[in-house]
Parts: sequence; C-alpha cells; structure tokens
Amino acid sequence: MARDEVDALIDAWQRERPDLPVGPLAVLSRVTRLARLLDRARREAFAEHDLDLGDFDVLAALRRSGDPYQLSAGALGASTLVTSGTVTHRIDRLVVRGLVERLPDPQDGRGVLVRLSAQGKQRVDAALASLLQQEHDLLSTLSAEEQTALAGLLRSLLHSVESDSEL
Repeated sequence: MARDEVDALIDAWQRERPDLPVGPLAVLSRVTRLARLLDRARREAFAEHDLDLGDFDVLAALRRSGDPYQLSAGALGASTLVTSGTVTHRIDRLVVRGLVERLPDPQDGRGVLVRLSAQGKQRVDAALASLLQQEHDLLSTLSAEEQTALAGLLRSLLHSVESDSEL
C-alpha cells in the first residue's frame, strides 16, 4: 500500500517522541485531512450555484422538511446548529436573493415561518446534485462494500464521541 503524508508525520513523531503512543494519528489525522478536502469540495460545489455553506445549510434544511418546505427560524437554528442571530442573518440574505420568503406563523401570532421559494428549491436541488457528484468522486477509489464498512466504523466512532462530549 502506498505511503501518504500521515505516514511521514507518524514516522517523524515516533522518531522524536518514542515515549508517546502515536497510533491515533493514523486514523484521526487522515480524518482531519479528508475533512479539509471535503470542505473544499463542498465550497466548490456550492459556489457553482452561487451559494456558500451557510446558504446551503438553510436551504437544505427547508428542502428536507418536505412540502411545503417551511420551518420556523427556531427550527432552522436547531437544524443547522447556529445561533438565532446567525439564522436571522442567513435568512435576511436569502430573502433578498429570492431564495426564501418569510410568512406569518398561523400557530403563533408573533412567529415567522421561512419558506423555500421555487427558485430556492431549484438552487438547492442543483447544489445537492453537484455536492453528491463531488462526494462520489472523493470516494470512487473505495468499493461499495468498503464504503459501507467505513461508514459503519465512522458511525460507531461518532456515536461514541458524541455521547461522551458536549458537541
């Protein structure tokens, strides 16, 4: 199997700090490098459709919510894991661009619903297709069975880490 940058990093740390168990670097440094590459691929896929990561998060949350593709600002914040101020800023930008609209919440006279516009739906669908192509390309060297096995291992690790942390 071909060596990579992480192998060189591990060799250097083993040479310089033989007293430390550097085994976790073999997994987690590769996860970090993959996350950076995935972030770059996502930014490129979204930029093709004049979106950034925050725009996509809001539009995708609305799209996943199903017809009529609307959520309260609070639900959007919970779904996208950002503060209410950040959600408001993102919604404001998307309203100006015609990708979402604000509507009064019939269940809460003070509340507002955010609805995906037809243009927003078209844009998020196209961006998702570009993203999935980028992600398919990133995983193309792994067989379907390897992808399934890797997904299962990462799910187990993520579940363990999330249940032990305050993330």
